[in-house]
Amino acid sequence: MKIAMIGAKRVPSREGGIEVVVEELAVRMVQAGHQVDVYNRRGGHVSGKDLPTYHGRSYQGIRLISVPTLEVKGFNALIYSWLATARALFGHYDVIHFHASGPCAALPLAKLFGIRTVATLHGIDSMRSKWGGMASAYLRFGEKMAAKCADELIVLSEGNRDYIRTTYGRDCRLIPNGISEPVPAARETVEAMGLVPGRYLLYLGRIVPEKGLHYLIEAYRKIQTDVPLVIAGGASHTEDYLEKIRAMAQEDPRIHMTGFVEGERLRALFQYAQIFILPSDLEGMPMALLEAMSYGNCCLVSDIPENRSVVGDCGVCFCHGDVEDLRKELGSLLADEARREDLRSRAAEHVLSAYNWDAITQQTLQLYQKT
Repeated sequence: MKIAMIGAKRVPSREGGIEVVVEELAVRMVQAGHQVDVYNRRGGHVSGKDLPTYHGRSYQGIRLISVPTLEVKGFNALIYSWLATARALFGHYDVIHFHASGPCAALPLAKLFGIRTVATLHGIDSMRSKWGGMASAYLRFGEKMAAKCADELIVLSEGNRDYIRTTYGRDCRLIPNGISEPVPAARETVEAMGLVPGRYLLYLGRIVPEKGLHYLIEAYRKIQTDVPLVIAGGASHTEDYLEKIRAMAQEDPRIHMTGFVEGERLRALFQYAQIFILPSDLEGMPMALLEAMSYGNCCLVSDIPENRSVVGDCGVCFCHGDVEDLRKELGSLLADEARREDLRSRAAEHVLSAYNWDAITQQTLQLYQKT
């Protein structure tokens, strides 16, 4: 098949979970003999223009098509999506796979030209607090177009599936994100960052309001411990919130902010963390949590369904948005090494068996075929 993918900022990239998903799927589809074109968004890295981005025309057999846009919050993704879709109309594709609510607004254009369409909603984007009223309305429109017009609709969690059923009366396919075997990292990498392997707490992800970092910092401040808290990640059109988190972190010398990380530094932070913490209010399916568990992390997460379904009985949950409950559960884990080791011993096997990229790619390819 000849396949187009629209919606990722760019591949290869670690700017968000969508970018990871598109890369993992596209690489495996190419290996299976399909032609895959990924439409990349031209412009700077979302976490800072000084960060490097890939500018090649191909990557591991994937053809990369660069689409111009304006680097203006709220407009860059919109312009990219429509231009990418217009360009794809002339690509003679068997299927166009749209990723995320915003890009799905342009999906009816592909349908108008008789092209088979598949849409993946990586979460209910209109609920993300970083977007204002007009942006949220546009994301809801894209969500509606995916539900009403896509030949096949994919969601990542039962919660999102229930939302689509209730809101639009549309059934959809539940195909979760996957995870690969972790790549080992050197202890020296975290030591070079001023950290002691096995003696730091870790949050790693985008610094956006729905991730709940403000809860984590408030809870951590109330705990008497010399184990530092590391916050790794960059903003995603959320500079005001990033500044708020920086100000909170500066009030406690035990908190270290690394900025955006990738490659060896990212792998090392996952591998040598004592506890990984994800205090989010809203998720689609958290890639960072899958990665943390694949490295055998002891994980403490908010009890939203999207987190609970991933950790199962191999992690600890606290009541989302409840700073006191987060403080209590974090303090309990810090004081109980045996419990931490038990969770660590079961985490990797759990996610690596349940969330296999090869199987997920095959399920996705089956949806591309006309029935």
